[in-house]
Amino acid sequence: MRKILVVIDMQNDFIDGALGTKEAEAIVPAVISKIKEYDAKDIFATRDTHEPDYMETQEGANLPVPHCIIGTEGWEIKSSIAEALRDATVINKPTFGSTELACRIKEISEKEEIELELIGLCTDICVVSNALMLKAYMPEVKISVDEKCCAGVTPEKHQAALETMRSCQIAM
Repeated sequence: MRKILVVIDMQNDFIDGALGTKEAEAIVPAVISKIKEYDAKDIFATRDTHEPDYMETQEGANLPVPHCIIGTEGWEIKSSIAEALRDATVINKPTFGSTELACRIKEISEKEEIELELIGLCTDICVVSNALMLKAYMPEVKISVDEKCCAGVTPEKHQAALETMRSCQIAM
């Protein structure tokens, strides 16, 4: 069985930039260790990607903090993580969940048996969105989240998202 790792939004703005937290900074070493357990061909990483008009979007109206603007330092995957990712597939996503990610992994699941493991940021926004989308696209594929390699906007929201995912048959 092929095991695939999905690394969600380990970008500067979410770690120590515009929306960074001490919890996000704290998981970086664990994320790097986890990435090193997988072959690059079995890793997909996402990159939250916004245009310069971010503040004029629905997300910008609800979260008025410019972040992950394409081409900026905040948009880049943290250098130590990018180095660990090597030749992994990186997908830019304009919103919380990535339909492109789900479609690409579903194509793999139609050819061979797979398991998915998700890690990254933020547990309560993009990790949970992608986990639930992947589960919807592939209800019989085992999906897990390594909670030690995730951080939420707050520790409480991190725990709430983990509980939501457990309720939807995503393993921890």
